[in-house]
Amino acid sequence: MAYWLMKTEPDVCSFDDIWKSPKRTTGWDGVRNYQARNFMRDEMQLGDEVFVYHSNAEPPGIAGIAEVASAAYPDPTQFDASHDHYDAGSTRDDPRWVQVDIKAVRKIPRFVSLDELRANPKLKAMRLLQRGNRLSITPVTPAEWRAILAMAGA
Repeated sequence: MAYWLMKTEPDVCSFDDIWKSPKRTTGWDGVRNYQARNFMRDEMQLGDEVFVYHSNAEPPGIAGIAEVASAAYPDPTQFDASHDHYDAGSTRDDPRWVQVDIKAVRKIPRFVSLDELRANPKLKAMRLLQRGNRLSITPVTPAEWRAILAMAGA
């Protein structure tokens, strides 16, 4: 099993939005970075655990835990000319972008802010915290996962 952190803007899709949805599941669409796409396409497996991270929020931080609920499949928003994530260069025969479904599995007892993550010496090498990191999907090591669970009181 692998661990991931996936960023979302809570005004677009928050952890609570996923938690309250009928099947607690959503498609993680709109990823338009090749490295993040490759993580979903090549490395994510069913059952991998995910921290859902609220970005562009005050404060930003980890809001809940989900799991990967599907293999990667073509992101339908790339084909919809009326959608913000439309990609005219992507075709149904050769789709450029993929998504996975994630399922909210556990609320954490306590939101863990970005400032708290930065203050924890056990997380100094965490990819999210590295200067210049803008990826919406990043791997999390087992040690980082355990440290964050402890911070969240989980």
